[in-house]
Amino acid sequence: MKKISSAQIVATLGPASSDPVLLARMIDSGLDAVRLNFSWGTLDEHAAYIEAVRQLAPTLPIIGDLPGPRVQQGDGHSFDNNQPVLTARDRDFITFAAEQGLDYLALSFITNAGDMAQAKELIRAAGSQARVIAKIERAEALLNLPEIIAVSDAVMVARGDLGDNIPVETLPFVTVEIIEATRAAGKPVITATEMLSSMVNSPRPTRAEVTDIAYAITNGSDALMLSEETATGHYPLEAITMMEKIIIEAEHRSAGKHEAVNRLTRV
Repeated sequence: MKKISSAQIVATLGPASSDPVLLARMIDSGLDAVRLNFSWGTLDEHAAYIEAVRQLAPTLPIIGDLPGPRVQQGDGHSFDNNQPVLTARDRDFITFAAEQGLDYLALSFITNAGDMAQAKELIRAAGSQARVIAKIERAEALLNLPEIIAVSDAVMVARGDLGDNIPVETLPFVTVEIIEATRAAGKPVITATEMLSSMVNSPRPTRAEVTDIAYAITNGSDALMLSEETATGHYPLEAITMMEKIIIEAEHRSAGKHEAVNRLTRV
């Protein structure tokens, strides 16, 4: 299937998408960038994913998602306010990212431009040229949004944690505000979390998910991200294919008014 949509699809790699034949089909079906979730898996597993992507599609950008001050709690997690934004574990992942030549590093639970500047300094000191993605997950980050965007290379609307840290009824409107501010700065904006979560266990999405994706596109998202749908779900290929179909339809219906203009690229 030839890539038709303007907006990009980011997929998280994991056990469900580790087979090179399946990964090749995902790329052919519309996958534009991959994410490695460093909260899960081993460095050897992530290195294998990187090798597979580089062999199949050398031009695909790879994002390393740093855990940050995250405390795992069963199937969920919280963050520790007493830890620095970049933990000792994050520093190990930054070294790994430098060795592997990753294109982006996503920073979790940042609150201000100073967090971003500190992270960039450590990333460069490790010998990495990776661009930096600010994950907007905390209410404090919203207060400093213009400054954060200014020092970021891209922004991710991490709706899961963000929705836990602001009144959930405000999340759709805050999401649009972040998208518009990031686009105004000429930087890529990724909308993430629970885009097609029902497709972890079902080959078809819910109607609400289809609507959510369509609105994410018409609101101006440059990229949409899949998480457990492609990392651990039963239908990773179907999730990519479905997301591509919905994006194409949304872009067609909006007649170019909200076309994705800022792209994730290789370093």
